[in-house]
Amino acid sequence: MRKIDDLSFEELKDAMLKIGEPKFKASQIFGWIHNKTVDSFDDMTNVSQKTKAELKLEYEFTKAVIELKLKSEMDETKKYVIKFEDGNIVESVYLKYKFGNTACISSQVGCKMGCHFCASTKNGFRRDLSPSEMLKQIYLIQKDINEKISNVVIMGSGEPLENFDNVVKFLDIINDERGQNISMRKITLSTSGIVPNIYRLADVNIPITLAISLHAATQEKREQIMPIARKYKLNEILKACDNYVETTGRRLTFEYIMIKGFNDTREDAEMLSKLLKNKLANINLIPCNYVKEANTKPSGDLDIMKFKKILTDNGINATVRRELGSDINAACGQLRNELLKM
Repeated sequence: MRKIDDLSFEELKDAMLKIGEPKFKASQIFGWIHNKTVDSFDDMTNVSQKTKAELKLEYEFTKAVIELKLKSEMDETKKYVIKFEDGNIVESVYLKYKFGNTACISSQVGCKMGCHFCASTKNGFRRDLSPSEMLKQIYLIQKDINEKISNVVIMGSGEPLENFDNVVKFLDIINDERGQNISMRKITLSTSGIVPNIYRLADVNIPITLAISLHAATQEKREQIMPIARKYKLNEILKACDNYVETTGRRLTFEYIMIKGFNDTREDAEMLSKLLKNKLANINLIPCNYVKEANTKPSGDLDIMKFKKILTDNGINATVRRELGSDINAACGQLRNELLKM
């Protein structure tokens, strides 16, 4: 049976025609699902019993529950373990910023990229998430905090560009004015550098923020911590990024996890400055999370600030990501790994 909350608005119009209903009813049904975020046809109080009965014969809702929630004692960050009907779990995070409520969501169950500094990959890849399973993470968070989410980052478990079609459909639904109407400009997608799909994303030309997980200024160092770098070379990624900027006119973000003693030296900063010179981009410096299996440790605050100064002195727009929820292992993958061991 198909999931009703996986349907785009255009697909929902076709679905209404197939069950003998006028397609204008699609707006009403879509609003119940994606604006009021109901979990049952029976909750659609102004839809006729006949229409609901016909829909129940063809469709069902995606089921997901909050299995576990942790609340930071340092800030307002909340971390959620969300369980789907097949028993698979993912992590999502609520982050409170001055510019709005942000949901960091997962796009896959586990991850196949194998990045050494990331906990999400340690238990392997299970499957892609459907559009509705990505949406459910946001809807469940909103119901829990009783507030609207205004910003979304697809930076949780998984590689979004490996789940390209489902992610693009998710973006279409979350942006729809009949639903949550979250602006594309308030959505960030983070990729480790799946070159063919960076080109595809440019061609689709969705005005989101594309963030590239760079993490090293040379091909050799990138390969040491990111196995995917052996398939998609650094020069190929940068070429795809140049095409993305030229096609969309959108500024890129480059993410740089700072690992103590590995990629945080003056030489690294100078090479990174040279690599990104004259590009329409920001670089986000991120103290790495301690991942027990990889024994990675974050660079010190002083080293990070020295690194940032070298970048800015070379004309690179650099910021340091503010850490939130560190007391609850807010980086995706850490909590799921612990639960899977039980």
